[in-house]
Amino acid sequence: MVDEEVVATTFETWTALQKVTDQTRANLIADIVGHPQGAPSVRELEYMNPALGEDAIRRHLGVLQDVGVVAELVVEPGNRVRGYPYKFYQLTPQARALFDRNDLFPADAWQRQYARVEKTGEIAELEAMPRPE
Repeated sequence: MVDEEVVATTFETWTALQKVTDQTRANLIADIVGHPQGAPSVRELEYMNPALGEDAIRRHLGVLQDVGVVAELVVEPGNRVRGYPYKFYQLTPQARALFDRNDLFPADAWQRQYARVEKTGEIAELEAMPRPE
């Protein structure tokens, strides 16, 4: 007899791993993991991936959200600041656990790598912004 819960979990895990092996999505995940707060905005991801446009980044983030790897954090309307992002992206706990079990995207290594990149004043300011819970 097949345990359907195990099959569903295995399938979701396999699907998540398939989606994160795309080079562009892997780069975005590395930037999310490396970000000082673990939750960059699209603007920050675009800075770190200048060859990608905003639309491509959003499309790849959408794929990662669909498979449960990335979650979107949204600043409540009353707390938004004009001209600043109000959506941020972080790994889900399930994705972090999956990556840890498979030695993928080690936080320490990617945080060191991310910190080495020279940032503009705008990007440094965005990095320091508080993120929603």
